[in-house]
Amino acid sequence: MGTFVTHLEAAIDGTRLPKDQLLTMHQDRPLWVRYDLEAVRQAASPEQWSRREATMWRYDELLPVPRPQERVSLGEGITPLLPCPRLGRELGLEQLWVKDESHLPTGSFKSRGQAMAISMARHFGVQRVAIPTAGNAGGAMAAYAARAGMEAWVFMPEDTPQVNVAEAVLAGARVFLVRGVITDCGRLVRQGMEPMQWFDVSTLKEPYRLEGKKTMGLELAEQFQWQLPDVILYPTGGGTGLIGMWKAFQELRALGFLRSQRMPRMVAVQSAGCAPVVRAFERGERFAEPFPNPHTVASGIRVPAAVGDFMMLDVLRESQGTAVAVPDEEILLWTARATAAEGISFCPEAGACVAALKHLVDRGWIGREEQVVVFNTAGSQKYGHLVPLDQLPRLDPDQQVDWDRLAEA
Repeated sequence: MGTFVTHLEAAIDGTRLPKDQLLTMHQDRPLWVRYDLEAVRQAASPEQWSRREATMWRYDELLPVPRPQERVSLGEGITPLLPCPRLGRELGLEQLWVKDESHLPTGSFKSRGQAMAISMARHFGVQRVAIPTAGNAGGAMAAYAARAGMEAWVFMPEDTPQVNVAEAVLAGARVFLVRGVITDCGRLVRQGMEPMQWFDVSTLKEPYRLEGKKTMGLELAEQFQWQLPDVILYPTGGGTGLIGMWKAFQELRALGFLRSQRMPRMVAVQSAGCAPVVRAFERGERFAEPFPNPHTVASGIRVPAAVGDFMMLDVLRESQGTAVAVPDEEILLWTARATAAEGISFCPEAGACVAALKHLVDRGWIGREEQVVVFNTAGSQKYGHLVPLDQLPRLDPDQQVDWDRLAEA
């Protein structure tokens, strides 16, 4: 049905750039994809979208892929929005939901961005792609590149969880373990661009991953009957999800598709061991300085420097939101407590959000009756290395079991 994209726009200074070229950044900063919203308004409606197949592609008029046959898809369905009454009561909330992204094809929210980025890369004739990644993005990129018939190169810190490394390897990518963190991996990708002639699909270093992540916001609006919740908590590393959702909300408001003009307060959640956005927000700064010696059990948010830092900070301030850092001990605690309370497969990044939510409720920043959404960006099955299985009790079936003692343990 064609695309409604009019142009690309530099996020740092508004420079207008052509839509029909394979572009990365402007002045080393990200690009926005802009649409003819009046034409979208004439061509689409919330009612039309809701009658289409329940995938992220149903919002076609607000997506950049020119033709349906150009989509590189593994079946990206609408992810569930799950009410969490028991966890809500434990935290002091009456209305708590979890948007569970673990249902996507590669087991995390990274499916959205990589499906869109690889689709557009193929549209522009790209044959080889490369990515620096701290976890789920590498496996997702490798899977979608395989689906598209592209060559994939993945650079990961050497302490990346094994399951993420295995995902990329099994999908046929060339995988390299790097001594360092994700920014060191990114440096290697940049160094290889000219000799290897690959296209860099790093977070926000091309404009289309953001458009894929934007569909989280479009889905959420539809699931709330075209109104928006009061507060959204999002685990924040590179920030495409936070920025993408806010872009979706602004586009929906401009289209007149929302039943209320009220925007949610956005909360960026990071680990105390890697919190560049939190630190910059608290200091009132526009840009975030690289965070020294980054470490956290939540590998997906171990991003010490993000090219879209100012975009994240703009979203937090425009939405009257905030940024919260929580220690790893609380991340592990609330990952387990939230999973046990609701049966949802919480990842540690989502556990960080629950820990932050507890702090915000306790200090009154979030009211008891407000509608709150936490994003679960992956499933706990990807983080088995964090579960202390060696502490489980062992039983010998040939010996008498003291059931009362077991019950009390």
